[in-house]
Amino acid sequence: MRSSIDAVIEGKLKDFSIPGSAVGIVQNGRLVWAKGYGWADVTRKVPMTPKTIMNIGSISKTITATAVMQLWERGLIDLDADVSRYLTYQVVNPKHPSVAITTRRLLNHRSSIRDGKSYWESYACGDPTAALGDWLEAYLTSGGAYFDADDNFHGWAPGILERDQPGGYCNVAYGLLGRLVECVTGARFNDYCAHHIFTPLGMNSTGWYLGDVNLDRHAVLYGKITKEKLESGRQLLAAPGLTIDELTPGARMPHCLYSYPTYMEGLARTSVEELSLFLATYAYRGGNQLLKQSTINLMLSDVHDGRPLCWNRLILENGDVIWGHAGSDPGVKTYMGFREMDETGVIIYFNGDDIGDSKEIITESLFFNAATL
Repeated sequence: MRSSIDAVIEGKLKDFSIPGSAVGIVQNGRLVWAKGYGWADVTRKVPMTPKTIMNIGSISKTITATAVMQLWERGLIDLDADVSRYLTYQVVNPKHPSVAITTRRLLNHRSSIRDGKSYWESYACGDPTAALGDWLEAYLTSGGAYFDADDNFHGWAPGILERDQPGGYCNVAYGLLGRLVECVTGARFNDYCAHHIFTPLGMNSTGWYLGDVNLDRHAVLYGKITKEKLESGRQLLAAPGLTIDELTPGARMPHCLYSYPTYMEGLARTSVEELSLFLATYAYRGGNQLLKQSTINLMLSDVHDGRPLCWNRLILENGDVIWGHAGSDPGVKTYMGFREMDETGVIIYFNGDDIGDSKEIITESLFFNAATL
């Protein structure tokens, strides 16, 4: 089994010149197998391992959704109330001002909020400098510095997305969910997660800010350089010391450790080992759960405008149903998923963002071979 997985992963790293990967398999509520491949830092020859820390991209949304549903379980949030009820300002789609943007619609990507130009330009090296609440208000409210009715909102009404309309997946929406947690609890989102998710699970090396984690264990993130990126000169997010003269189209460039104001939608920084503790709370019904099983079942149902909350359904080649979430950011590709049938989960990290079909092939391999453990 292990040699089969080794062959698949090592082959993909070679095929696509991926710097490194770390993977893990969860069964019966614990990490039963994990391994690293390639390099966390190519220059310094630091191996990638299950203890390597990375920002995990949109897998982070499952943590944010968990925080929101914890508050729902406590009766502090109504999923179908206008989210503005909990904020200090009104959030509406200016094209459909009479249709409420609700917590449920934020969770299931049917809010009609859109990731506009200002969102993509908010990436910057280091930790966020803009306060979450201030940035969101400037983005979502008329007269704000980043407000653009056409760029920041879709034309369709919240909760309604026809097949011929642009997709609803939205990162800013999960930033707003993080702000919702802050407004309801009075705590900063990162502190809420530390007290109610990370510490209870023993995820002691996990955090949202660079200062929360051991940077000596953080992977270097490598992005493929394109001619378009070089010509625009924007959003290169190059590691300190690199000049544009040193960058060649097609090469892999080490990124700085970057962030954005809506960090709760993509910037959880953790290892395969520690993320397995979180995954087990969903995959294993007999262990430590952050949410009631009835709440998890609700999240995975299709009663929310025909969609689940946060988690996505994947069908393997053999027909098995997997619940999971992928992550993607500069120099980052990740996946986390679980199979309810046998309570098995898998985690996959890459510190490179041009990986071809590697994630899909390795996901299949890990779930197929998990049965032989």
